Amino acid sequence: MKGILLVNLGSPKSTAVPDVKEYLDEFLMDERVIDYRWIFRALLVRGIILNTRPAKSAEAYKTVWTDEGSPLIVITEKIQKKLQKLVDVPVEIGMRYAEPSIETGIRKLTEKGVSEIVLFPLYPQYAMSTTETVIEKAEEVRKAKFPNVKINYIQPFYNRDIYIECLAESIKEKLPENFDALQFSYHGVPERHIYKTDPTKTCNLNDCCSRESNPSHQFCYRHQCFDVTNSVIKKLGLPKEKVMVTFQSRLGKDKWMEPYTDETLESIGKKGIKNLAIVCPAFVSDCLETLEEISVEGKEQFLHGGGENFHYIPCLNDEDRWIEVVKTLCEEKLNEFYLV
Repeated sequence: MKGILLVNLGSPKSTAVPDVKEYLDEFLMDERVIDYRWIFRALLVRGIILNTRPAKSAEAYKTVWTDEGSPLIVITEKIQKKLQKLVDVPVEIGMRYAEPSIETGIRKLTEKGVSEIVLFPLYPQYAMSTTETVIEKAEEVRKAKFPNVKINYIQPFYNRDIYIECLAESIKEKLPENFDALQFSYHGVPERHIYKTDPTKTCNLNDCCSRESNPSHQFCYRHQCFDVTNSVIKKLGLPKEKVMVTFQSRLGKDKWMEPYTDETLESIGKKGIKNLAIVCPAFVSDCLETLEEISVEGKEQFLHGGGENFHYIPCLNDEDRWIEVVKTLCEEKLNEFYLV
């Protein structure tokens, strides 16, 4: 029997500081998020970050938490319920960090008799801290707990026409009538991650991302972000000079991909951009990084820097057109099981 497991990032159990601390520990101790040797990662995370950040993060989570719970978990559950109505196999969800975990999701499926799973990491672009860590964790769990289960993984879908069409239509419906610029803010990663995930060793951040083709592109998060942007603005018919790409959520003092979202928001108002629309296509579900970091902090930065009107465009969330994309991508992988 076949089944589908939708996997997203995860969220603390609650906004209580101990729950946030537990979540951050699991998240930041992942070697594909902070890729230092274990001892140095532990010194940084458990010796410094977890002694200061949980309280601040807990306050941030309180600003986005709903009566139903964590926005990311709630939205992923809505996607699961809508998808379940469209497919004839069981659908469950799992989170890379915290509960419901990937193990919990697989167990629920196996309890329903599922032995072949299509696992969908809900990240459009490939990165070691997103798609790669989900697959590695799922394989670890499968080998240890469910050795008889087969898993077929959906690969990053940043360049699939059905996704681009869906994203472009969603943005078009939400764009304000008058805007000076549309900012695409993607989650940032350290530059070394780009080189680390490139088995072809052909990536050069100085010039290869803009090339039409390069062997590294299937592994290059930065290229894939620009590819999504270019494809979407082409669909929307927007001039390139009215669009910008930036990267948010940097952590620590390492060199991350540039330009930085916060610095851009603080400066563009002085350059004549008074009416800004901003979208975050690294995420398919709204979460802390979109609802608080961009919608609240980002807005404050923009207005403080001389901007006047700030318009955040929500993620795809549980829009029906996005559910249809999820259904199509899942069915493609389900059909592969029949071909084996």
